[in-house]
Amino acid sequence: MSTASETDTTDGVLAEQLLRLTRRLHRIQKRHLEPLGITPAQSRLLRTVAHFSTVRPPRMADLAARLEVVPRAVTTLVDALEAADCVRRVPDPENRRVIRIELTDTGRATLRLLRNARTDAAEEILAPLTVDQREVLGGLLNALADAPAEHGC
Repeated sequence: MSTASETDTTDGVLAEQLLRLTRRLHRIQKRHLEPLGITPAQSRLLRTVAHFSTVRPPRMADLAARLEVVPRAVTTLVDALEAADCVRRVPDPENRRVIRIELTDTGRATLRLLRNARTDAAEEILAPLTVDQREVLGGLLNALADAPAEHGC
């Protein structure tokens, strides 16, 4: 039977391991995205625009809420992706004062390249694990990701 202090120490070690793994994952993902000229934040925005676009192109406010960032951060990301011809701003047909963000053909092609880069990054980080270990890890990550948030976090 473990004591509270042993559990605290174990939880602290696990938290540190998760943080180290997250930083490593970000570094690997960034390295795989660099040849595409896309940052991880831009990649996330493109994926979010694509997700919303199955119904209708999102508004900037929709993107900010979904990404949990301030609207100004979305504006900066959209500006960069628009300059790269990956997205475009279009007026909402129902309310011309509302601007929506839609993918361009270049954006859709970039998304395909991003998916390949993300797969390559995942393969690199998961390489040390067997198929069985990957299945166990997937189950554990789902349990953590699906756990209810406490204190509004």
